[in-house]
Amino acid sequence: MAERDNKNPSGAQRVQIEIFGDIYRLRTDDEEGLRRIAQLVDSTMKSIAQNTRTLATARLGVLAALKLAEDYYQLKRDYDELLALLDENK
Repeated sequence: MAERDNKNPSGAQRVQIEIFGDIYRLRTDDEEGLRRIAQLVDSTMKSIAQNTRTLATARLGVLAALKLAEDYYQLKRDYDELLALLDENK
């Protein structure tokens, strides 16, 4: 969840987002993209919190980062395999 704070001359906007109850103020050129990323991180942390015994925000953040990195690397492997298949069919 993000809301615009202000805009500076360089085009980057200050955006306020909330992740797992904490507020972060960030600068971005892509407010909508930042909103999507913040929502993904927030929902991942909430999901992990429901399935683990820990309530420590830092620990949940690390677990969320590991989960998102795992998802990223799986997508990258799938993408690389697809490119290899496309190259074979040329």
